[in-house]
Amino acid sequence: MKNTALTKTHEQLGAKMVPFAGYNMPVSYEGVNVEHETVRNGVGVFDVSHMGEFLISGPSALDLIQKVTSNDASKLTIGRAQYSCLPNETGGIVDDLIVYKIKEEQYLLIVNASNIDKDWAHISKYNTDFKAEMRNLSDDYSLLAIQGPKAVEAMQSLTSVDLSQIKFYHFEVADFAGIEYVIISATGYTGSGGFEIYCKNSEVQQVWDKVFEAGADFGIKPIGLAARDTLRLEMGYCLYGNDINDETSPIEAGLGWITKFTKNFVNSEALEKVKEKGPKRKLIGFELDERGIPRHDYDIVDADGNKIGIVTSGTMSPSLGKGIGLGYVPTEFSAIGSKIHIQIRKNSVPATVVKLPFYKG
Repeated sequence: MKNTALTKTHEQLGAKMVPFAGYNMPVSYEGVNVEHETVRNGVGVFDVSHMGEFLISGPSALDLIQKVTSNDASKLTIGRAQYSCLPNETGGIVDDLIVYKIKEEQYLLIVNASNIDKDWAHISKYNTDFKAEMRNLSDDYSLLAIQGPKAVEAMQSLTSVDLSQIKFYHFEVADFAGIEYVIISATGYTGSGGFEIYCKNSEVQQVWDKVFEAGADFGIKPIGLAARDTLRLEMGYCLYGNDINDETSPIEAGLGWITKFTKNFVNSEALEKVKEKGPKRKLIGFELDERGIPRHDYDIVDADGNKIGIVTSGTMSPSLGKGIGLGYVPTEFSAIGSKIHIQIRKNSVPATVVKLPFYKG
């Protein structure tokens, strides 16, 4: 089990620690509902240093990224980031990721912790044709996500850049918390604003301490992975391993918007055919019409009790006070307003397909 540079800090704060993606991670401190509300209404800090970072550099860096990712990275300018995915050769997704353009001929790829080795092998396999310089920085860098509507105001004293001017999916390389060069980005996974700080492992304790000092008057709290999951689910954001995986296509997962057929990429011809024909199944968001909590892997059934799909993510929404979830169903059941049922133990609980996000802010 790997630790982040802040593991001892989390333990001292009384965090409940669990194994996650090969790391010892804080799942909660005070409880998921309290932490969820802290981020929705104030400011909270996640240690997400388990995420992976790959630096791709050189004259062919963009060509390699264009080949292995679904989105069009040629549209990126310095200081911008882009959500994308790595399609595999068989119609599924190796991983979803964020691509940052750091400078000309240099890109930073942020990948999921559980997929670091798999992603590295996949990209390296295609790099034999491009010979871009690849560096895996995952073990050397830490990542804090400072999220919530008060994040900008609470953190402004720690940096010389105007945090309110960093737009969604933009970033700055600047001073923060007494460290000269960190990446400050706005690519949040919670839907409540805020930003992320990338720094070296040797710097993160200083950053953490100063963040909590600066945020004290704003009620800042450490937040665990359990609240991260309820926050992202309220936004309808996919979680790799649940809602997308090696078997799900970006088209059926509702990720057609990051799948650009203006270029050739891994398996693009086959995915374009899926788009033209229309996928046989789709990832939907649903709300329960009655009491109950949908969970990962519960069956989705029709009015007669026939299994038509599976819940990929589900929870009791702290913001909405009702059961919500994502899941795959045949396309004919995917229209907004469609009625489905979720099999919760012996009960078939009625649910309605709704437009995402669940939480409108």
